[in-house]
Amino acid sequence: MKKLILFIVLAVGSFATQAQTPAAPVKIGYADVDYIFSQMPESKQIEAELQSTQNQLKNQIDGKYQEFQKKFADYQANLNTMLDAVRVNTERELQQLQENLQRLQQDAQVTIENKRNQLMEPVFKNVGKAIEDVAKENGYTFILNQQIGGLDVILYGDEKHDVSDLVLKKLGVTPKPAANSSTNK
Repeated sequence: MKKLILFIVLAVGSFATQAQTPAAPVKIGYADVDYIFSQMPESKQIEAELQSTQNQLKNQIDGKYQEFQKKFADYQANLNTMLDAVRVNTERELQQLQENLQRLQQDAQVTIENKRNQLMEPVFKNVGKAIEDVAKENGYTFILNQQIGGLDVILYGDEKHDVSDLVLKKLGVTPKPAANSSTNK
């Protein structure tokens, strides 16, 4: 991740120094994509849909877990009176149920991630197009993301170059103040 950030900084610096001719000034802006997404009406709908999917999967997992717990409790209660063949068979069945439960939990995580990607893809495209349009309309050479993977890419940025609200307006969204934003957007 540090290499990616270093690469971005070096690339921007390289472009900026190469473009220091009077005919081609470089104008760099930045956008807070997390802020943009949080302001979009689609974000609430997507979050509700993901929560619904998570609840359905959780109910399935809970049902399988209760089935496992019941069979395990029966096994423990009858362990001393079981024939060896029945005990071995029951232990195998319990192990299989436990493996199925673990696989179901893993599959649920993959399902949620795939659902998130499916729901967010059109939003990413719209935001990307709006950022591109804002950049062209306002003469920006580059628009950087304020953060990548939770790490700040921009160590300092004058707020007048933050195009986040312009992007929201381009998307037809009236920006609302972010609850815990440290900048005034």
